[in-house]
Amino acid sequence: MKILCSTTIAGLLSICMGAAAQQVVTRPIISAAPAPAASQPASQTPLPVPVSIPPATAGAGAPGNTGAPASIASTYVVGPEDSIQVIVWKEPTLSGSFPVRPDGMISLALVGDIMAAGRTPMDLATDLTQRLKKFVNDPTVTVSVLAVNSKHIYMLGEVLHIGPLPLTSSLTPLQAISAAGGLSPYANKSHIYILRVDAAGKKTKIPFNYKKAIKNGDLQGVTLLPGDTIVVP
Repeated sequence: MKILCSTTIAGLLSICMGAAAQQVVTRPIISAAPAPAASQPASQTPLPVPVSIPPATAGAGAPGNTGAPASIASTYVVGPEDSIQVIVWKEPTLSGSFPVRPDGMISLALVGDIMAAGRTPMDLATDLTQRLKKFVNDPTVTVSVLAVNSKHIYMLGEVLHIGPLPLTSSLTPLQAISAAGGLSPYANKSHIYILRVDAAGKKTKIPFNYKKAIKNGDLQGVTLLPGDTIVVP
């Protein structure tokens, strides 16, 4: 009787273990890899992230640049003794700095002599581009002004250093007097004037009150032009 019970129990255990083993085998295996995010299904190729490319910044070697703000490059007129830089894009042998000769000309390889004085940098760059098309495939030329030597004013009278001064766009009569070493002890500060001669030869005297400029910073709205003479009696 005990033997029969033991056999029956052993058989039942064997049947239960077999069923459990079968259940384990048929259970699906869970992958260790994480499931794809709902916003990006595994079957869909991820879209490339768009990259915003800023527009090219105008620089010394960038095509079409004149090396100066547009407002200056479009209005400044090159003169004799100025120094300019010409850059031909991807053509270093044709690029370089060139002094404007007293006759207003510069000399460029392949092009030869070309008039630079009396023209804006943009105008000169356009002309050079057209001339170089005979030798260079689709040339891009930039022109910039390196040094302004053609624009001068003149100091005369009771200043420490008489003679020409380079004229920059922001130079005031007070700064010009300072650049000339200042007034002499005998200067008449109340009767300083700017002598201007126009293209027709007409002379104009523009008064400048030195005392008012020093005391109150009042420059009296005087703008210096090339060829002006500051006279200090």
